[in-house]
Amino acid sequence: MAKETKHVVVKWAHDLQFEGGEPGGPKIVIDGTNKDAPGPMLQLLVALAACTGADVVSMLEKMRIDLTGYRMEVRGTRAEEDPRRYLTIHIDYYLTAPTLDETKARRAIDLSLEKYCSVTYSLRLDQPITYALHLG
Repeated sequence: MAKETKHVVVKWAHDLQFEGGEPGGPKIVIDGTNKDAPGPMLQLLVALAACTGADVVSMLEKMRIDLTGYRMEVRGTRAEEDPRRYLTIHIDYYLTAPTLDETKARRAIDLSLEKYCSVTYSLRLDQPITYALHLG
């Protein structure tokens, strides 16, 4: 099986702002000051949420659950000393669906965080990622 290599190009725009993405693909803006766009550390949390979110949506669809609402809030606690990496990350999942029960929701979340989300595994080197589930 061939290994997949991802490739992005990131260019400096001005000040502490950068623009990047796959060559020829859509671009995102990254602002090191968090003024005009999320900075790198915030975008890391967004990437984690989008990754686990996509997994959860896909799994719930396979369980024939029709989501009517879904959002996540992600909080990362950073070290005080440089390089100020995340020490802990916590995700609150807010799911709403008429036929969704806690067992199915937790199963989808656990499978995402423990098996499928590549961003989670990339972060999992030494910090715990916790979550809370909120059914509406």
